Amino acid sequence: MKKVFLALIALSTLAACKQASSSNNAKADSTTTVSAANLPVMKFERETHDFGKVKSGDVVKYDFKFTNTGKSPLIITNATATCGCTKPDYPKSPVAPGENGVIHVEFNSTGKMGLQDKQITITANTNPAESRVHLIGDVTVDSK
Repeated sequence: MKKVFLALIALSTLAACKQASSSNNAKADSTTTVSAANLPVMKFERETHDFGKVKSGDVVKYDFKFTNTGKSPLIITNATATCGCTKPDYPKSPVAPGENGVIHVEFNSTGKMGLQDKQITITANTNPAESRVHLIGDVTVDSK
């Protein structure tokens, strides 16, 4: 009998916690929601950069320049590449509407050969939440 009683208390406590949690989430969502018309927009000058031919071992650097053409501050939360040989760096502070920013990308071609297409995914408070840029080129092997 004690086990049944304890189980009922546990279930009622869980139900009360879940109900309180969902009402708190609804409050947070209503205060942080921005209409789609007022969201920031990340507009890149170029979404693809072709670095041409480089020798294996060379490091290629490129700055993907963008403008926030939206109506609210642009906040980038992450930038990742398709492989560890490519390292993106992004602004950590908000980019105001009308302002410019840069996603700096470095590609280390060591151990690579042939055509390369490195995709960089940028996550921000935009719609859609992810934007992609590409660094492409051809890595040649020195025939010594």
